Amino acid sequence: MSLRQKLLLLFSLTVAAAVAAVAWTVLLRIRKVFEQQDQEKTALLVTQFQREFQHRSTEVASEMDRLAASERLRSLARDLAETGDASPYLTEAQSLAAESQLDFLEILGPDGNIVSSAQWPARFGYPEPALNSAAGPAAFIKRDDLPDGASAVGIFAVRAIQGAPAVKLLGGRRLDRQFLADLPTPAGVEAYLYNAPESTNEVAPAFQPSLLLGVNGEVPNAAQYAGVLASAERSGQPASTLIYLTPRREDSVNATAMPLKSANGQVMAVLVVAASRRAMVEAQRHIRAIAYTVAAAGILITIAISIAIAVRVSRPIEELARAAEEVAHGNWRVRVEARGRDEVAMLARSFNHMTAELTAQQERLIQSERVAAWRELARRLAHELKNPLFPLQITVENLVRSRSLSDAEFDEVFRESTQTLGMELANLKTIIGRFSDFSRMPKPQLERIDSQAVLVRVMKLYAQPQPGPTEAAGEPKIEYKFDLNVELDNARLLIDADPEMLHRALSNLVLNAMDAMPDGGTLTLSAKALADRVEIRVADSGQGMTPEECARLFTPYYTTKQHGTGLGLAIVQSVVSDHNATIAVESQPGGGTAFVLLFPRAADEASQVS
Repeated sequence: MSLRQKLLLLFSLTVAAAVAAVAWTVLLRIRKVFEQQDQEKTALLVTQFQREFQHRSTEVASEMDRLAASERLRSLARDLAETGDASPYLTEAQSLAAESQLDFLEILGPDGNIVSSAQWPARFGYPEPALNSAAGPAAFIKRDDLPDGASAVGIFAVRAIQGAPAVKLLGGRRLDRQFLADLPTPAGVEAYLYNAPESTNEVAPAFQPSLLLGVNGEVPNAAQYAGVLASAERSGQPASTLIYLTPRREDSVNATAMPLKSANGQVMAVLVVAASRRAMVEAQRHIRAIAYTVAAAGILITIAISIAIAVRVSRPIEELARAAEEVAHGNWRVRVEARGRDEVAMLARSFNHMTAELTAQQERLIQSERVAAWRELARRLAHELKNPLFPLQITVENLVRSRSLSDAEFDEVFRESTQTLGMELANLKTIIGRFSDFSRMPKPQLERIDSQAVLVRVMKLYAQPQPGPTEAAGEPKIEYKFDLNVELDNARLLIDADPEMLHRALSNLVLNAMDAMPDGGTLTLSAKALADRVEIRVADSGQGMTPEECARLFTPYYTTKQHGTGLGLAIVQSVVSDHNATIAVESQPGGGTAFVLLFPRAADEASQVS
């Protein structure tokens, strides 16, 4: 991944993370604010409900006081006390309830039985259990049965008729839709009333959606409130929960159920306050939309900024990286353009200054190396030429002195001197030839050859028969081994090389190996195929070399022999390098030496192996 891509990714992630963090914080804050508002609205509605309940209770109690003090009911009470006949008054409660605008009204005789009932006339003569649970003059909640088998919950009060305390009145008004309509509900809040059915045999009755009423009648999706209603009924305490009326989040509500209890603590009804979450959900969606828009705009701005930074920062850095690669490959004259006065421009100017210094140092180093090389060449040449020149000088002086001798003696000295001159001149020719060859290495003429065939040719050249009993006993006995990992008749190890130059390099290695074994030993030539290379190995069992000697082995004019120019292995390394190959030495004192050559395998051969 490039610097430009990393900057783009970093900036994009930073913008996205910042926008996400802000959006998440705002959403969380909005949720808390709306929840707090819902709680405040619920508390306000409950307070309004309590005020309305108290107001209704006061109205019911006042109306019941008025009726109990009326002359009509006082006369009715005296007649009941004197005659004990209730039949003339069976419909009296209905007319009194209509006049007093009461939903419930019953006249109860001295025995506690119903004399007249406005809501259920047929109940005359039945006892009224509410008289046992009535808490003095205060109003209370009571469930009352109706003729159709249903029941209703209302606010009731019990009053004794003045002048005849044994006769009592029980009246009240319903808790119904009209009661909810009179409540001042805040916007987004709905109030529902659930008339809890009476439990039988201590078994909680099943939830009945039709008993949950709102201002407009039955509540849609009433079944969703079953859980919170059941919790309030069981515990007798307020219960709150989040209810999803539909799969959509905007149709969810925060519902709070407030149980309404009778004087004996039995839950008669449940007030449900449902605060809609639609405004909160829409606000959250709006915040998310803004966040997405800001994030998209931020990413676009980030892309523009990254492009600007790429032009100003990353592109010059990429140019510096490419220039550094060229310097690593040897091109020390590369330069980069320095624009501006910032840190990147300073870095570019420093790089240019560094390459200029490297170029100057390289030129000075090359000149120094050339001078040193010529001095070393002159020293080595003088040293090599000095050895044969001294015998030549002695021989010439002997010839001069022998001129005064007899002819026979002169002829003998002349023959010996000419032989010596010939040998030393041949030695001079050899020395000059080696220096000439090293200075004029020809360019290899590459052709497809079999490396094994070259090894066989070299082996045949040097693997002469060992001396027998009749041969000279002073010659060292060298055993030659040839090790291949494939059969010569079935496969070949093909490489692209100059056969003559390769033969010459291998010959030099074989001669070095033979010189390393003056007392005899084993010389091994081997070749094997690697993945994309051909390995040629020339090994001897001589005395080996130290690591320091191995490190300097391919240095021109360095030699471990008493007589040698030190150019043989340098020539071998030059030949190997010209073939895009490598040469390495493996040796340790007393363990022999092995030269390992790795040549690139021919393209078709390498593909077959892979």
